[in-house]
Amino acid sequence: MRIGIDFDNTIACYDGVFHAAALERGLIPPDLARDKNSVRDHLNGSGRKDDFTELQGYIYGARMDLVSPFPGFAEFIGVAKRAGHDLFIVSHKTRHPILGPKHDMHAAARAFLVDRGLIGEGAAKIDPAKVFFELTKEEKVARAADLRVNMFIDDLPEILAMPGFPEGMHKILFDPDNQFAGHAGCGKELDRRSSWVAISADMAREQS
Repeated sequence: MRIGIDFDNTIACYDGVFHAAALERGLIPPDLARDKNSVRDHLNGSGRKDDFTELQGYIYGARMDLVSPFPGFAEFIGVAKRAGHDLFIVSHKTRHPILGPKHDMHAAARAFLVDRGLIGEGAAKIDPAKVFFELTKEEKVARAADLRVNMFIDDLPEILAMPGFPEGMHKILFDPDNQFAGHAGCGKELDRRSSWVAISADMAREQS
């Protein structure tokens, strides 16, 4: 099976990262809730929407050292590859931030994958040649189609609902916070999973 995997919020976990980076830059009070939405709402609500936009570029370009892979993802790579599956990372993001210094966010994401031991040579790593960062979501879907993936794993139902994916592709909605538990389409077009451990367990069952 050929499996496509999104990057941001699917492989890369930003829990607490926006809070830490915003504190570092003096943008928020220390007692603000640690989730990304609280940081965004605080800045937007105080008329500093551009500060949040620049903060995103700062994190994605300069502070990926604050970010960790979701628990179980590294183990998933080993499980999938031992089962003979072919893995591809297919994501979309602009190359440079909209505001602030022109960090290369594609290069930063690749460096994150290398530094965390997720891509490279070896039986438990993804081939770097199979990592694709596209500029738009349409180009992301087109890349998945070109790669003829049989399964795609993404944290956004609207991405998985886009036309252009290979026909009959298995769609897995990665939902670690269970925010889409009541989402229309889950259980029909989308298989919703809350962890990489659960996805690995599904894969192991299919092999047994």
